[in-house]
Amino acid sequence: MAVDSTISSPLGPPACEKDAKALRFIEEMTRNADSVQERVLAEILSRNAETEYLKRFKLDGATDRETFKKRIPIITYDDVQPEIQRIANGDRSPILSAHPISEFLTSSGTSAGERKLMPTIKEELDRRQLLYSLLMPVMNLYVPGLDKGKGLYFLFVKSETKTPGGLLARPVLTSYYKSEHFKTRPYDPYNVYTSPNEAILCPDSFQSMYTQMLCGLIERNQVLRLGAVFASGLLRAIRFLQLNWVELAHDIRTGTLNSKITDPKIKAHMENIIKPDPELSSFVIQKCNKENWEGIITRIWPNTKYLDVIVTGAMAQYIPTLNYYSGGLPLSCTMYASSECYFGLNLNPMCKPSEVSYTIMPNMAYFEFLPHNSGSTRSTRLVDLADVEVGKEYELVITTYAGLNRYRVGDILRVTGFHNSAPQFHFVRRKNVLLSIDSDKTDESELQKAVENASKLLVEFNTSVVEYTSYADTKTIPGHYVIYWELLSKDSCNSPSQEVLNRCCLEMEESLNSVYRQCRVADHSIGPLEIRVVKNGTFEELMDYAISRGASINQYKVPRCVNFTPITELLDSRVVSVHYSQHLPQWTPERRR
Repeated sequence: MAVDSTISSPLGPPACEKDAKALRFIEEMTRNADSVQERVLAEILSRNAETEYLKRFKLDGATDRETFKKRIPIITYDDVQPEIQRIANGDRSPILSAHPISEFLTSSGTSAGERKLMPTIKEELDRRQLLYSLLMPVMNLYVPGLDKGKGLYFLFVKSETKTPGGLLARPVLTSYYKSEHFKTRPYDPYNVYTSPNEAILCPDSFQSMYTQMLCGLIERNQVLRLGAVFASGLLRAIRFLQLNWVELAHDIRTGTLNSKITDPKIKAHMENIIKPDPELSSFVIQKCNKENWEGIITRIWPNTKYLDVIVTGAMAQYIPTLNYYSGGLPLSCTMYASSECYFGLNLNPMCKPSEVSYTIMPNMAYFEFLPHNSGSTRSTRLVDLADVEVGKEYELVITTYAGLNRYRVGDILRVTGFHNSAPQFHFVRRKNVLLSIDSDKTDESELQKAVENASKLLVEFNTSVVEYTSYADTKTIPGHYVIYWELLSKDSCNSPSQEVLNRCCLEMEESLNSVYRQCRVADHSIGPLEIRVVKNGTFEELMDYAISRGASINQYKVPRCVNFTPITELLDSRVVSVHYSQHLPQWTPERRR
């Protein structure tokens, strides 16, 4: 379609008129970032003026920034959890939001092991859909011809529960995939998936993955991009292909569907898709029946232009493995979002992963920034979106339409520049997160508690854990936690057995939060936890190594997580025994009452 030259955008020439409208919207929002923010805050405070929360701090209907900042405190989840629990228990009065809370979006686990419940309202789906609608118009500026093929995306729903008061509690993407916004989305030639809705919405992870992979193989020549939400998810799909290619090739050759696929909606849909194709079946066998899987993505899907996955933050550890399987295809991180709020998008989606910066869209929420390492929030004035400084790091603080006010998200961001008057941020890390494989986040205190609980099994053997450290091993698929233990045994004739140390692995897993345990049990996106017992004196050697590199002997502390190769090599060279969790930890989708 020819595009009217008068509707071009400073971002670049749009691929179509629909894209031109989206690009103009980005320009309008970012050009007037501060005034948009002022309007957003006024809207939020005006509509929520009569809520219990804002009245408690005597805002008295004020909608200006100065009064808001003077009277409303900066909070964490623990501060607002009592109000959230009241809503979860069935209180429908306007506690946080004047609009009814429609459901809760589940975020990473709390110290008590439960997922956080983030309140949301129906109109937030419109706001999230708006951000999604901007992604392909930007991508089309960099990768032409995406309307000539399809995307092979591995998308899944996860378990959902109901709170005591009857509200749904589920992950944000499960909420979106189950919404009419997704299920009845209008046809867009630039955004067609090989995966049918029936497979994406199937709660059984095996049936969902099998069907999505089968459809991706059948339409392999039409696939122009591969993706998953996280890098770990795409690697899990490759591992699934390694384990199931024989069955998939059989289905393609015979035109039948594996008997393990029992979901009636999937079966009905696949009747129209799968036909006998001996040639394609032979091709799959030829490509998969090899020891070396280097470049397997481009060997099976030769027209793939890029991989669409999040590889920032903890996901950066998967970049070498993705490069291995894809032959070095570009890695695209398109957007930045969380359960609490969707934030912004990458206006240069084909840049190197190390250079990814997200432009915050000022219409999504009201954003403030706490200078990182500034100490107490009581003495630090938060910075507005338009006033952040390039090169500095900040913790993100949000005020949402759904009733979170001055809420610390826990993300540390570095300002890399501006697009018009809207800042662009590089995601540095999650605050206090030590280990992460998939959607799990384990902090230092949680790891300490897990080690303490597991070490109780050693007491009867007069054995204790002298020191420990950890790392997230992503060389295996799925990745898994590795914990290094140095043990002190007072009775060498009564040291703990292999079985006892295996039980220690399981005890550690039982002590980790529900997000970790769901990834282990339901999603199979994390492998069994591993304990590597090292020789006595290993951690003294670790200290000597750190001091040799300039660490102060007075201030040295054992790092609770290591990812520096020489250190992991030192630890691995001292390993005397290796132990794994032999069973799955307990996990149930039901929330604790």
